[in-house]
Amino acid sequence: MPRFTTTDGVSLYFTDEGSGLPVLCLSGLTRNGTDFDYVAPLLSGYRMIRLDYRGRGQSDYADPTSYTTQREGMDALELLDHLGIDAVAVLGTSRGGMIAMGLAAMVPQRLLGIALNDIGPELDMGGLDFILTYLGRKPAYATLAEAAAARPALMPGFKNVPMARWEDEVAKFYFETKDGLDIPYDPKLRHGVEAMAGQTLPDLWPFFDAMAGKPLAIVWGMNSDLLNVDCVDEMARRRPDAHVARVPDRGHVPFLDEAEAQAVLKAWLKDIA
Repeated sequence: MPRFTTTDGVSLYFTDEGSGLPVLCLSGLTRNGTDFDYVAPLLSGYRMIRLDYRGRGQSDYADPTSYTTQREGMDALELLDHLGIDAVAVLGTSRGGMIAMGLAAMVPQRLLGIALNDIGPELDMGGLDFILTYLGRKPAYATLAEAAAARPALMPGFKNVPMARWEDEVAKFYFETKDGLDIPYDPKLRHGVEAMAGQTLPDLWPFFDAMAGKPLAIVWGMNSDLLNVDCVDEMARRRPDAHVARVPDRGHVPFLDEAEAQAVLKAWLKDIA
């Protein structure tokens, strides 16, 4: 099992597959490397690296005060150092995209390009409120089948999604125990998000602007409750060279195997190569 130990002593799980241009995949808040299963075929001609953040997936739990984008960005850099990689393209979903923007501002020489999946420098508070309805809490379902059946009603921004996809999704979100479903991440992750929800968010546009000169892709679920159209339009205005996918029938976050997302990611990878 591929693992490495961070400078503060946390053992993190990662996968490293393929060869060629290295693409570091950074997942959403509660998610892990399986976030990128659906886009993996597109990346089959590249070196695809996935990291389970501290406290998520198969990585060790850590001091909850270290569950920050800054520390997770440092973990990503330490993984690159562990693998002997100088610079990568980063595909960041939600929180992963926030980490990517931070890295662009702090260590731009380590990034070859950035793809943002349903994330930008402005967050809709309604989306954060929804996240807090489930973050760190065990679901009320006894089985994965029950959770999958309930998923369409819980995700109204998603249309035309086959039940097989929801079955795949809940198998990533939860695991079955004799006492019902449980979550594959540290429930204490909630503390940091609660603190953020009660504060005025910092201006992240300078972090977005720090990506200037690097190939950029933006994938937006048009029904997203976290990223709104005004922010997407402003990102596109500031970066007219960016590849922008406006994905219909998707909320937060697109799966990345939609035709619109795939076309943009292909163009982005071509720009980097």
